[in-house]
Parts: sequence; C-alpha cells; structure tokens
Amino acid sequence: MKIIRAVEFGHDAKLKISKIFVDGLYQWLRFFSKDKNKLQKAFTHMFNLDVFYVAVIDGGIAGMAACTDGKAASVHLQRKELKKHLGFLMGTITYYILKNQFEQKPYPFEIERGVGAVEFVATSNEFRGQGVATAMMKHIIDSSPYDEYVLEVADTNTIAVRLYEKLGYKEFLRIKHKHSKRSGVDYLVYMKYSKKNAIMK
Repeated sequence: MKIIRAVEFGHDAKLKISKIFVDGLYQWLRFFSKDKNKLQKAFTHMFNLDVFYVAVIDGGIAGMAACTDGKAASVHLQRKELKKHLGFLMGTITYYILKNQFEQKPYPFEIERGVGAVEFVATSNEFRGQGVATAMMKHIIDSSPYDEYVLEVADTNTIAVRLYEKLGYKEFLRIKHKHSKRSGVDYLVYMKYSKKNAIMK
C-alpha cells in the first residue's frame, strides 16, 4: 500500500474517488438516485484533488481522505454537472442540499491556525478491514504541517469512532443532528488529535 496526494495519481483519480464516495454514502445519496453509476458520474467533478490523499493498492485507489485548513473547500459542487447527470429537477435539489452541507456549512467552532480538518475518510468496499483508513490517517498526521486535527463523524458510525479513538482522537463536542429520523444519525461527534499530546505520551 502506498499513500500519495490525489493529484499525483493520474487523470482518472476523480472518477475512482467518486466511486468510493458513492459506495460509502449510498444509504444517504440514494435519495437523489438509486443508480450508483449515475451518482458516481454526477459527483466526479467536485473533488479538490489538491487536498485529498489516496491509498493505492495494485495500481487502484483503495481509500481516500481529505485534509484542509478548514477554510479551503475539499469539494466544490457545480449545478451544471449535477443537472447533466441527475436531470434538471433532481440535479437542482441535489445542488442546494449538498452545497449547504458540504461547502457552506461552517463547523460549529472556529478552526484555528495550525489545525487541520480531516474530511471524507472512506475505503473501497473491496479493501475494507485491511487497515487502509488507519494508514491514511497516520500518513496525514505524519506528512501535513498541522499541530492538531479535527474531524466530524456520525455517532452511529461506531467502527469509525473506534478507529479514531485508537489513533488518539478524543471527542470534544457532540451536537444533535437536525434530521436524525431521515438520516439515522442521532449526533454529530467532533473529535480532536494533538501531536503535542501524542509526543508527551
């Protein structure tokens, strides 16, 4: 396994990342379309490869994760692309719902200088349970310039929560999810990792 910046992967990096994104969030994305192939094409355009890392196994992308300064967007939705693949009405609905959630939704706290925001951590279905997410998270900590890292995770995603705890992340905030009945998520959990605390241990 090799972890590299997504911009180093090649011309089809966005398409492969989009597939992992759709597979990982399909239970929510199926509201916009039940056709995974259509969803994959609709979201291919949106990834900012400058802030994404990918895990490469046998020449393919096995996992992805983004890390930003909390100000630069890791994804940028284009209404034209969504309408092209999902149709005028559903493309427009998708744009307004996800634009707010992915780009315009501020963190419920200020991301300070020296703090990295880790987002969109996901592993391909084919490689789950093989340590891909752990390798990516460790690589981000080792190779990026931040002193601390924050991330958001659904309380119901217990596998991810346990992984982050094992890596040294600590919960510092929990907020009730506004659409818990529809999403199946009760709380959004915010966790933080400090390089300083890790060294002191």
